Amino acid sequence: MFAFLYGTIDEVQEGSVVVNCNGIGFNVSVSNETASRLSMLSSSDYVKIYTYTQVREDQFSLYGFLSREELRLYRQLITVSGLGPKSGLSLLSAMPVDDLRFAIIAGDTASISKAPGIGKKTAERIVVELRDKLSRSNDFALPGEAFEGPADSADSDAVEALCALGYSRMDARRAVSKAAGEGAADTESILKASLKYLY
Repeated sequence: MFAFLYGTIDEVQEGSVVVNCNGIGFNVSVSNETASRLSMLSSSDYVKIYTYTQVREDQFSLYGFLSREELRLYRQLITVSGLGPKSGLSLLSAMPVDDLRFAIIAGDTASISKAPGIGKKTAERIVVELRDKLSRSNDFALPGEAFEGPADSADSDAVEALCALGYSRMDARRAVSKAAGEGAADTESILKASLKYLY
């Protein structure tokens, strides 16, 4: 219904903000990270907040995001069975968009389940239902990164070796992607290049 709101921030509370759009105040639910960033604005600073609208028989709710990328990931999250709008915000409050995206693709359920209200089974469901969708999408790719993940056995072997050294699968995948982007080809060179991104 609403693509975005453009106005000033009238009030910031934990988990929500009031956006003043030409004298009309819209109460918008946001992640803790977004609330923290918006709290630093002055009352005269204008901001654009991308929105997701939830309409029920007895409730009309707005959820706000500072980037289209965050909104797109949020829309993906709430398609997961059993994961509602508030749980989606909880995930985005627990970790940055890129880290959450990598956690899903890497199957890092331990990191995902650290979000309040997200248990191990829900984290596993998120990975099962979204990993392939996110892997096929370039919407969330970081500059200079191929987002499909490790493309060959050398990359995969490097990820497994880093995991054996105690690094999380999410961090390992991120480092290997960056190393591969630098031209590293065999497992040994990928490992060496990856390690500089892990310290």
